[in-house]
Amino acid sequence: MQSPSDRHEYPAHWEADVVLRDGGTARIRPITVDDAERLVSFYEQVSDESKYYRFFAPYPRLSAKDVHRFTHHDFVDRVGLAATIGGEFIATVRYDRIGADGMPASAPADEAEVAFLVQDAHQGRGVASTLLEHIGAVARERGIRRFAAEVLPANNKMIKVFTDAGYTQKRSFEDGVVRLEFDLEPTDRSLAVQRAREQRAEGRSVRRLLTPGSIVVVGTGRTPGGVGRSVLGNIREAGFTGRLYAVNRALPAGQKELDGVPAYRSVRDIEEPVDLAVVAVPAEHVPEVVAECGEHGVQGLVVISAGYAESGPDGRERQRELVRHARAYGMRIIGPNTFGIINTSSEVRLNASLAPEMPRPGRIGLFAQSGAIGIALLSRLHRRGGGVTGDTGVSTFVSSGNRADVSGNDVLQYWYDDPDTDVVLMYLESIGNPRKFTRLARRTAAAKPLVVVQGARHGGAAPQGHAVRATRLPHATVSALLRQAGVIRVDTITELVDAGLLLARQPLPTGPRVAILGNSESLGLLTYDACLAEGLRPQAPRDLTTAASPEDFREALARALADDTCDAVVVTAIPMVGEGKAGDAALAEALRSGAAAVPSKPVLVVHVELGGLADALSAAASTAPQPGPAGPGDGSGAEPSPPGERRPAAGEGGPTGQAGAGSGRPAAIDGARPGTPPRPPGPRTAKAVTGQEAPTAPTPLPTDSHLIPAYPAAERAVRALAQAVQYGQWRREAADPGKVPEYDDIDEKGSAELIGGLLARGQGLTLGMEETCELLRRYGIHVHRALPAPAPDDAAAAARALGYPVALKATAPHLRHRADLGGVRLDLADEEQLRRAYTELTEMFGRPEELRPVVQRMAPRGVDTVVRAVIDPAAGAVLSFGLAGAASQLLGDTAHRLVPVTDREATSLIRSIRTAPLLFGWRGSTPVDTPALEQLLLRVSRLVDDHPEVVAVTLEPVVVASHGLSVLSASVRLAPPPVRDDLGPRTLPTY
Repeated sequence: MQSPSDRHEYPAHWEADVVLRDGGTARIRPITVDDAERLVSFYEQVSDESKYYRFFAPYPRLSAKDVHRFTHHDFVDRVGLAATIGGEFIATVRYDRIGADGMPASAPADEAEVAFLVQDAHQGRGVASTLLEHIGAVARERGIRRFAAEVLPANNKMIKVFTDAGYTQKRSFEDGVVRLEFDLEPTDRSLAVQRAREQRAEGRSVRRLLTPGSIVVVGTGRTPGGVGRSVLGNIREAGFTGRLYAVNRALPAGQKELDGVPAYRSVRDIEEPVDLAVVAVPAEHVPEVVAECGEHGVQGLVVISAGYAESGPDGRERQRELVRHARAYGMRIIGPNTFGIINTSSEVRLNASLAPEMPRPGRIGLFAQSGAIGIALLSRLHRRGGGVTGDTGVSTFVSSGNRADVSGNDVLQYWYDDPDTDVVLMYLESIGNPRKFTRLARRTAAAKPLVVVQGARHGGAAPQGHAVRATRLPHATVSALLRQAGVIRVDTITELVDAGLLLARQPLPTGPRVAILGNSESLGLLTYDACLAEGLRPQAPRDLTTAASPEDFREALARALADDTCDAVVVTAIPMVGEGKAGDAALAEALRSGAAAVPSKPVLVVHVELGGLADALSAAASTAPQPGPAGPGDGSGAEPSPPGERRPAAGEGGPTGQAGAGSGRPAAIDGARPGTPPRPPGPRTAKAVTGQEAPTAPTPLPTDSHLIPAYPAAERAVRALAQAVQYGQWRREAADPGKVPEYDDIDEKGSAELIGGLLARGQGLTLGMEETCELLRRYGIHVHRALPAPAPDDAAAAARALGYPVALKATAPHLRHRADLGGVRLDLADEEQLRRAYTELTEMFGRPEELRPVVQRMAPRGVDTVVRAVIDPAAGAVLSFGLAGAASQLLGDTAHRLVPVTDREATSLIRSIRTAPLLFGWRGSTPVDTPALEQLLLRVSRLVDDHPEVVAVTLEPVVVASHGLSVLSASVRLAPPPVRDDLGPRTLPTY
């Protein structure tokens, strides 16, 4: 695309799709000689005022010389970038390298003048700030370290773009012009600004999809049935508050409606604006639909159509083209192969999914990469007898399908500050960008609980249709890193629902102390044992006996909650003989009343085969909202039950066949704090475009409701409680995460020079022992000398140099760190013992050249540990710690933290392994010097954080004694670091 005289090839890696401030998308790419006509057309659409601000004088049109200058670049000293939508320019930015005299220059000059021009119709969308990030990254790549810009004082918008970017800058005023100079080196503030803008833009892009004012369903068949017709019916029956249209290109002439919805043959025929298109046509027809939507100004697509990456290589290429095509028009995509999206807000009431019923409104945000799992979760969470009974429900639901564009990261950005979502539940089968997901998860978890279950953990490959970055980390390590970020990691869908039920309507426990009370001694003991197994601190169960009345339960619960030595209460209950449903309702009311007395502590109920109680727990009480429509999977079509009246339970001949308490699913007690007035039924909506009255909106929960979750098994309730306890502790610790310490004895500059010289030898290498020791020494890490002993005489000479007692070790790969195989001889006190040990080793394992024996002075006795750090291309730098030995390896007893590690994280890292008691005086042994171990971990963390070329470090063993520690062996590997896209300008991923 460039002329032969240009000095560099077209830099395709500068191309990027970006999300703008309002949630729309644009494409950024270098300007080339082929863009002359686009540039002229763009300039003609810019107002005279904007032209004046750009050129400091009236400049109605570009001359041929201007066009040539602005389209011919060498991509080094002169660079121009354009932001495009639909292939047309909406903004441009360029830099020209200058010397100290302000004239055009070449390297090594490291300053450049920068200038922007944004089409008036697109000003205020964050285009200029996004272009500044990208042109800044390009300039740094080309050796430019500083930008200068001259701006008219009246051009406040452009001045704000520069001053808000967060770079270190200088400002001056001369000859009526504001001159700004700023360094391009990223700062903490510029990175914070960038990430804040990223959150707002990506969150708004999802909000545009979930809160459309108008929707068109493309692919609605002429006869009932089929995917498109089903989605159309689901949107209409949910009472969508906006305009709804249907499109079928085979619609008979003269037909204007389909199921009472205005119908057209093409999106182009719709006269009004359309915000969202739901696409349900065969994959081969989707490109035509995308073009129609783009030309009509549609903001986003939900592509239910299949036949993409999940179908093989051809489908994957079809999927890439779909994303390119949609983004060219500024549209984002959910899917393809998606189950759909749901928003239960009374202002939207959107069910653009294959779920036949609108779920109950609530405070849980639900994300699923699998449509089948998504509908199962919706059913469990929102139908009577499902995962969460009563009126706890969903705020929004997103099924990402193949997540070709919108991913879990984008939806997290939306939920982070969504006032309608208190808890986030996610089913993931893959994580496309683990580094970014971990960062967003940590920020989200600091504000609201985030519960994740990951499928396909042991399949060894990503599910079909999912593009996943390669990672060398095992699943257990990824899970540990997610927990470090505050994610509540669970293993099953059942645990996901159980945890979500507790977190959605109960306060976080302030500690692990649990009171247990109930009318079954055996069930109380089971709960007690489950608490111990989960690491909680249960009090002795209080048996109220089978004769306990509801009032006895209320009084016992109130006393337990008032006890300062109790952080949470688990109530166990078995059927009251002869009381029937009236007794169950009385018990439910008693528990509500007792819990309301101290609403700051969580309460859980474990019940056994209490069909009546399960209904009573979830039935609407006098202070509860009226029930809304049945949840997914109900299908009864029955009108909502009046207050106090329940639907038929399982086995009662009801139309739904719903499960009761014996179904193995948790229920919920629905109550309110004292003084809460009854909530009236929701208002009926105005007539929609169909001319028919829309269904009554599901009534949302009052904000002060207090649901008590009930579980059919003690271990499920206790596991959910334990997860809440751990999360609560993480929240408290996250408020003070610690700091990364500074060390006066670290030689960062000298280490960089050493690493650079070593890497000059090749692209990747494992350092020799002398080089390893030298590099580690510069970070205050000293390795015990180990002298080679290729012969007995060499071993004796080495021992004399080091001083007795010594150790003789075989360092061959198959024997290294394997004391259990006999390749190590310790406490050799003199030369005679050394020579005898040398002979034994060679007789047992082979010739010295095969064994590679070394002699090392004995270190003080202690606990053998292992410290490792690795740079993973997907997750980033990871620091790991565990005890040395086969037992720890076999059990996988290793803890992990993301680098850089703070002092508090180093402390928790040591204590988080199961064998940690061995470090703290287990069974009367002498405690070891854990502060010294923490310092070692922090220094290793600093090394790999300061020098990403250090891609692997292993210290094994590290013997931690009662005073100090000894690093007996070390290895370091250097390589060019993986590219970090999280530090560059904001971009959408490309798969």
